[in-house]
Amino acid sequence: MELLSNLALGFATAATVYNLTYCFVGVFLGTFIGVLPGVGPLAAVAMLLPVSFYLPPETALVMLAGVYYGAEYGGSIASILLNIPGTPSASVTCLDGYPMARDGRAGVALFSTAIASFFGAIFGVVVMVLLSPALAEFALLFGPAEYFAVMVLGLVAASVVSTSGALRGVMMVCLGILLGTVGVDINSGETRFVVGMPELRDGVSLVVVAMGLFGISEVMVSARGATRSYATERISMSKFLPTRAEWLRSVGPAIRGSAVGSFFGTLPGTGQTVASFVGYALEKRISPRGDKFGTGQIEGVVVPEAANNAAAQTAFIPTLTLGIPGSTTMALMLGALMIHGITPGPRLISEHPELFWGLIVSFLFGNLFLLILNIPLIGLWVRLLRVPHYYLYPTVVVLICVGVYSIDNSIFDIWMTLAFGVLGYVLRLFRFEPAPLLIGFVLGPMMEEFFRRAMLLSRGDPTVFLERPGSAALLGIALVLLLATGIPRRFLPWARSA
Repeated sequence: MELLSNLALGFATAATVYNLTYCFVGVFLGTFIGVLPGVGPLAAVAMLLPVSFYLPPETALVMLAGVYYGAEYGGSIASILLNIPGTPSASVTCLDGYPMARDGRAGVALFSTAIASFFGAIFGVVVMVLLSPALAEFALLFGPAEYFAVMVLGLVAASVVSTSGALRGVMMVCLGILLGTVGVDINSGETRFVVGMPELRDGVSLVVVAMGLFGISEVMVSARGATRSYATERISMSKFLPTRAEWLRSVGPAIRGSAVGSFFGTLPGTGQTVASFVGYALEKRISPRGDKFGTGQIEGVVVPEAANNAAAQTAFIPTLTLGIPGSTTMALMLGALMIHGITPGPRLISEHPELFWGLIVSFLFGNLFLLILNIPLIGLWVRLLRVPHYYLYPTVVVLICVGVYSIDNSIFDIWMTLAFGVLGYVLRLFRFEPAPLLIGFVLGPMMEEFFRRAMLLSRGDPTVFLERPGSAALLGIALVLLLATGIPRRFLPWARSA
């Protein structure tokens, strides 16, 4: 009964015309900004943060949250159409979404993305409603050793994701970790691997790496040989719908992806990127069609999108109930709350129940708005593929450069993006996938930080990672996943019937 009364309070808060209007504005602007290469949810929330100062706290958080998960959804659109991830987590969607677009099935990929995103978000909301207190307490049990093990699991999953083989995937992950060490060392204050360039003291920007490896290199690869459009047929709603067999194949991946995303969303520092990679790696290994992943399989689109959006919802659990931001974007959310005089933490639910439960219920409305808004727009997005390449490619390059420049107003970042574009092009010529490199770049510095913390607390005893049950279990899973890549698929019982 208490749960029903809380939901009723949340519905009364979120279902006002005023809050619904700002919720719609948030998801609309978030989707639009998420489509633009190099911008993403962080920049979207940062740009609209000043607007929230003039709104009531409930309305401000509802709007900013809509911008956040709207941008996460929008990032998948460019991933599917142009192989340019609008967000780091959307880079996994490129693996199967873009091949579907090349096969003339961009509409099906976008429709599947919309449905999977909606399902994952609703799954995450249900988890928040039912398990918020328990999950918050569980997340508190994680120390540096457990977080290090989570990072290792994410890196191993990224290696498995590589369509060119686990060994090449490991090499790309290691290269990404090395790139992540560039800049000032947080512990010692010493600069590392800046090769005499003062601009690298703050490290290499994630946007620079992602836009170069995926955006610029894709333009170079496509411009070399592609002269045709991928969307020449007449566009109708029937061409957007997956086949009956694809619907049935998508149910299991959507549930598993949502479960993975809901778990990782509650862990500060992991979130959508790790959830997408781990969900995809898990599905690739257990699916009877796993050996075909990377060639345009609908499961390869459904899993990362369900995981991504489930994690986007459950990321609010540690942010609101513990006051621990899981990402930079969540830190902005905390800042917005504090500006309104609200302190996040265990007492938030009891002291401001209308805000907490109103925000949760607004997730339902916001994701419904996303579904209603984006399904009719699928035809518009697909029509982008009809634009002649001699117009499309220069426009994409300009958008990438503008997006990169807008982060720090740095010309150096543009040159770095072009350099990473050339690197990505060369890697593709030798069949190295860029996606594992990106996840290594993201998780490498965090893994190093948690490793140092764990070693400091254990006074240099490395057995701490095996003595703590949580870290030992996660490292064991990572080891099993790594060893499983060497087992031929014909020996897997679930793959024999494929």
